[in-house]
Amino acid sequence: MFTAVFGNNEDVEEREGLHAYQVVLRHIETGILAGTFRPGEQLPPERDLAAQLGVGRSAVREAMRVLQTQGLITSSTGPGRGTRIAPAQGSALARIFQLHFALSDTGSGDLTETRVALERSSAALAAQRATPPSLRRLGAVVEGMAAAEAVDDFNELDTEFHVLIARAGQNQLIADLTVAVRQAVREAIRDASDSLAAWPRFRVQLLREHREILDAITAGDASAAASRMEAHIRGAYAILGIPGGPHE
Repeated sequence: MFTAVFGNNEDVEEREGLHAYQVVLRHIETGILAGTFRPGEQLPPERDLAAQLGVGRSAVREAMRVLQTQGLITSSTGPGRGTRIAPAQGSALARIFQLHFALSDTGSGDLTETRVALERSSAALAAQRATPPSLRRLGAVVEGMAAAEAVDDFNELDTEFHVLIARAGQNQLIADLTVAVRQAVREAIRDASDSLAAWPRFRVQLLREHREILDAITAGDASAAASRMEAHIRGAYAILGIPGGPHE
């Protein structure tokens, strides 16, 4: 039985506007970490949480908005639906990571080194573990890139290519982290590509490198896949003017 956090209603009224929703957040986050709240499990109704924690229902609603924005819960209406803990999703981690990067003083070079380390691992794991369906999806994306001439279309497929490699490695944590970092630099890559005068020639280079990475993965050559992935990222960044290109 959870004991109310605040001692009386006056205390709740005094603190609710600034702090009460954080009580709800802490309760749910603690429950997730402890395994009390599991993916897909329905949370108690708003009124029950408010009574249980000794806060107002407006505080519960505010906490739910924050958790939904973070991708940690889903909400739907109708009998038996309500608010549930969301399954683990790389997209939620990507949003949080992207916001953290925007607010921190981490340099672009540090982010590049992190991406290189993660994507080397992703490519090597994909070479060892990719299934025939995964390889077919990667091949289809590469063929789609061959037909995509516009920067936006190509960039969408470029992102999908790297995400699929991360998923093909069958290590969920590495995949989620790889997706998060790739999404964090997605707009910077798109903007730099859009302003690149030599985009048509650069596009051909990227396509060739993606095919070479896929060839190494298909051949099961983890070392070649990792090396080609790193050379691809650093070479592209050097052309785009993003910190973290080839080392001197």
